[in-house]
Amino acid sequence: MAERDAGDADGAESIGELLTERDETLAVAESLTGGLVGSRVTDVPGASAYFDRGFVTYAYDAKRELLGVSRESLDAEGAVSAAVAEEMAAGARDRAGTTWAVSTTGVAGPGGGTETKPVGLVYVGVAYAAPWGTEDSFVRSERFRLDGDRAAVKQQSADAALDSLARAIREVDAER
Repeated sequence: MAERDAGDADGAESIGELLTERDETLAVAESLTGGLVGSRVTDVPGASAYFDRGFVTYAYDAKRELLGVSRESLDAEGAVSAAVAEEMAAGARDRAGTTWAVSTTGVAGPGGGTETKPVGLVYVGVAYAAPWGTEDSFVRSERFRLDGDRAAVKQQSADAALDSLARAIREVDAER
């Protein structure tokens, strides 16, 4: 897990081009963004060629039931954690049978923050399913500290998710 600034995000169009070029697919798993990442992906004409589905799993039970996030991770780490972001991404990838998945979990505010998990703390998970037998599949997460009101944190979280996904796809391309 790395901590990054949200920075300038790759747009959903860029994600679409990368996935189309590679003939790969995407699923999303969202908590604090509530479907915003999936909405941004599907705003691009032709997204049906690579976008499979989105899971909006706001509650603990939804994360467990739909994505297979472990009770142990939720109990030990809480929903806003690297472990849960990674389990969400892996669960979305594996349940949808896609090449890629991206997840978001965090504290959008204005309430709900604590000293250790303040408003604006966000984790983005990315999961990749490499071809069988290559042992190149991975799941990873990044930590972000974002500023602003609830709407701004959600927008920046979606930007961070798209940016993290685009960087991961490009890294896999560079290794080929």
